[in-house]
Amino acid sequence: MNLYQRDISRPAVLLDLDGTIVDSRLGIIGSIHRVLEDMGHQPDLEMDLTWVVGPPLHDLIREILLHYGDDRCDTAISLYRKHYEKGGGMEQTPVFEGMRETITTLRASGVRMFIATSKPKHLAEAILHRNDLLHLFDRVYGARPDDSGAEKPELIADLMKEQNVLSNQAIMIGDRRFDISGAHANNIRAIGVLWGYGGEQELLESGPEAIASSPTELPALVQQHLTNAAQHHPHS
Repeated sequence: MNLYQRDISRPAVLLDLDGTIVDSRLGIIGSIHRVLEDMGHQPDLEMDLTWVVGPPLHDLIREILLHYGDDRCDTAISLYRKHYEKGGGMEQTPVFEGMRETITTLRASGVRMFIATSKPKHLAEAILHRNDLLHLFDRVYGARPDDSGAEKPELIADLMKEQNVLSNQAIMIGDRRFDISGAHANNIRAIGVLWGYGGEQELLESGPEAIASSPTELPALVQQHLTNAAQHHPHS
């Protein structure tokens, strides 16, 4: 059912990609391990790398290299891009069970649909296209090819400005604190999801307006909180 008029004033739903729509952990961690090997390190398989899905690439690469006493961040980033884009890492990105149906349902409700990801825009588009989801989004917003512009507050601000998205007509959905804080920095509501990589404690500490434990909960939560935003948050 189409709940909204199809024009520029329609509400907008912003979705993170990694950990929210696609399960990209294996591809990312596998690429990181290959980078470490290329740089002469033996990957520490006991090191928990779940957290690497979400932060800007430069930040996570620098943090991992510290563990090995290495500061060659630019070299590592260059190698990572090669392994992830050409070495198969990008192909290990299955859609989380239930998310395809949820995205289709949200799209059918008439809201505008956007991706807001720290992943470079061209990679995000390629992953969505590979999974036959790209056509369901009005536009993809992500980092530049050199991974700059990946900070969620600025990314969401640019999206809202360019697409004329009002803060009382938008909601952000994501699995990490970066998604929640990025939304709140732009005065919009946020829904955290538990099937990604942040975990319940991280999400609770970041203070989302709601937390979904399964994709099937999202359409009702989105409708509820868009209604609440319009009623209780009238400024743009």
